[in-house]
Amino acid sequence: MIGSRRRSRSTTNVWPGYVDALSALLMLVIFMLLIYVVSQLFLSQTLSDRNSELARLNQRLSEISQLLGLEQSKTEALEQQMLSVQNNFSDSLAQNEELQQRLEASRNRLMQQTADAEARAERLANMNQELDDKDELSASQQNMILQLSSQIASLQNQLQQITAALKLQKEMTADKEGELENVSRRLNTLLAERVNELEQYQSEFFARLRDILAANENIRIVGDRFLLPSELLFASGSARLGPEGKQELDKLAKVLLEVVKTIPADLEWILRIDGHTDLIPINTPQFPSNWELSTARAVAVVRYLAARSVPENRMVAAGFGEFFPVADGATPAALRKNRRIEIKLTDR
Repeated sequence: MIGSRRRSRSTTNVWPGYVDALSALLMLVIFMLLIYVVSQLFLSQTLSDRNSELARLNQRLSEISQLLGLEQSKTEALEQQMLSVQNNFSDSLAQNEELQQRLEASRNRLMQQTADAEARAERLANMNQELDDKDELSASQQNMILQLSSQIASLQNQLQQITAALKLQKEMTADKEGELENVSRRLNTLLAERVNELEQYQSEFFARLRDILAANENIRIVGDRFLLPSELLFASGSARLGPEGKQELDKLAKVLLEVVKTIPADLEWILRIDGHTDLIPINTPQFPSNWELSTARAVAVVRYLAARSVPENRMVAAGFGEFFPVADGATPAALRKNRRIEIKLTDR
């Protein structure tokens, strides 16, 4: 009897514990459901904001594309006009040169004829003197005098015509030079607009890349260049990219490809990759000097970006060794700053 009573009390006291456990489990499930609902609401709002921003950017991209199409048409028309003016100017120069040659030949003939006329005039003077002395002229001598006078008048007329033609040609040349100067001025203005247009894309690329890479405190910005420390991309004395460096270059390639879509095909832009080392020399079979190391690192970055679909004909790699430091001295901090990869979007 005593054992039966104890078993009965034990069975009756277990239920409150089960109830408490089920209550706690139910509260936990309700809390998790609340968290899930709130997160879904926040995620939906975020996706909606991103979709709105994406639509606005697509509209802006469409407007820029239309403007670029109009500018490209104007540029082609100006280039055709300039080519036509240049061809006309070349033809005018050829005609001018031919006229100059003809004028020179005419002058030579005129000088020779003038000399002959002067010689004849001296002889005529002698003859006149003799005739004055004799005080009589024959018919043949009178005819000779008339012929000489006629030849002199003809030569003078030819000289006047040549002088007038030369003056006209000079005026035509001056007009062509003025027209060419106007075209050159318009071409310079167009080139300046092209440079400004490239600067706009440089600014956009610079701003977007700065926002993306600003989270990495090791990346520095100097003027219009991004300075990536070599330790971020390569191991010491190596030109092989590491995982962390590839992640940063993936960000760079993504931004560049988005900006490139808006740049006109005839705009000559270049992504310049410069490799720099510190002043500590290196001498290995693979890298006999810092020149080889800096150049190999720049080429490695270019090849990686090319593998990420960045156009190969729009990139250039250069190695400067230790000769262009950004920090003076040989302290560890100065050496670390000088070991770097510089990236710049510029024109060719």
